Amino acid sequence: MQTWLNLQDKIIIVTGGASGIGLAIVEELLAQGANVQMVDIHGGDGQYEGHKGYQFWPTDISSAKEVNHTVAEIIQRFGRIDGLVNNAGVNFPRLLVDEKTPAGQYELNEAAFEKMVNINQKGVFLMSQAVARQMVKQHDGVIVNVSSESGLEGSEGQSCYAATKAALNSFTRSWSKELGKHGIRVVGIAPGILEKTGLRTPEYEEALAWTRNITVEQLREGYTKNAIPIGRAGRLAEVADFVCYLLSERASYITGVTTNIAGGKTRG
Repeated sequence: MQTWLNLQDKIIIVTGGASGIGLAIVEELLAQGANVQMVDIHGGDGQYEGHKGYQFWPTDISSAKEVNHTVAEIIQRFGRIDGLVNNAGVNFPRLLVDEKTPAGQYELNEAAFEKMVNINQKGVFLMSQAVARQMVKQHDGVIVNVSSESGLEGSEGQSCYAATKAALNSFTRSWSKELGKHGIRVVGIAPGILEKTGLRTPEYEEALAWTRNITVEQLREGYTKNAIPIGRAGRLAEVADFVCYLLSERASYITGVTTNIAGGKTRG
């Protein structure tokens, strides 16, 4: 089945594909006929287990040993890797100083800082390095880094998360310069407010509302058309469609940029 994007049988690794944006990307890649290698701590509800073009690899992407083992197994099985989508990420809203509570319940601490850096930043480095080694050998490949609008402009109550996403934007620019001569493209996306994703849990909303001194209801109002010029939150499928485009030969002259997908909410 050939489609306009011609992703049929392409070997694509997607990290964090069990829910949210990652799951939407997995679903669209499968619809395009790609061979999806999903790398995550857990496999979600397992709805694609047994699908001919899908394989789940349980992996802690913050562990070099686990990452290198998983990537080596994928290469051994298929002989190549055509694309990598660095989507896995965690977010714990925290203030630099939480003066409202003696215990500093929502104050950024070392544990939260290290968890976000290890998954959002170190994990992207480890996955990209392991995959890029193979892509250099085959002189072909695409790496897509899933950043965030917060990585472009900062975000109240999300300084560490925003910093890790800003790091991804720098990875995208720098790696595109390093790897371009090897036929490898490196691109990024920066989604804004979307319909409910895997990160937007009740605990996340409670924490973010606290850091901004508003109620959860007021926070949710920010997900509405009042905050977004285009008049609605983004759909997960819209992000997935664009990622598939970037992975395809249709985007063969696009590299080194992070594209804002935020309905006009930010300038990017």
